[in-house]
Amino acid sequence: MSAAPGALAAKSPEAFRTISEVAAELDVPQHVLRFWETRFAQIRPIKRAGGRRYYRPDDVELLRGIRALLYADGYTIKGVQKILREQGVRHVTELGRQAPRTKARRDPPPETPEKPRYARAAIARVQEAHGDLLSPAGEKPELDKGSRAKLEALLKELVLLKGELRLAREGLHT
Repeated sequence: MSAAPGALAAKSPEAFRTISEVAAELDVPQHVLRFWETRFAQIRPIKRAGGRRYYRPDDVELLRGIRALLYADGYTIKGVQKILREQGVRHVTELGRQAPRTKARRDPPPETPEKPRYARAAIARVQEAHGDLLSPAGEKPELDKGSRAKLEALLKELVLLKGELRLAREGLHT
């Protein structure tokens, strides 16, 4: 049984929340919350008959803090585990209280924020170097051997850049 759209707002701040309510409030799928429980021992919802989870208000704030560290600040799971170990649950819970509230998934997505400067520059370089390979969405161009080789080289470059970004994030946030 799902809650009516306004039901979450009508619930007392001290009320326990189901996993579906928390998932909607944090804009993450339920399976992500269950996965986080396996990675962060500090997340301990009350489990009732049949294994149904109920989250206390502090649990929700902790989850909001974890979400902010992972999604907004770019930390890895190991990085968040380190923060929880070194700075404690209270610190991450406080981050959750300060984090902006997310809209439920049933709301339309917000306008896409402007890409960071480094992303705009990377996109411009790819378009300049490989614009002849880019086609409007939905079209499937026939590729000759030269175009295929260019695309494979581009893919290798993108994979390397993705690895560099990951290493840079881990270096900054762990």
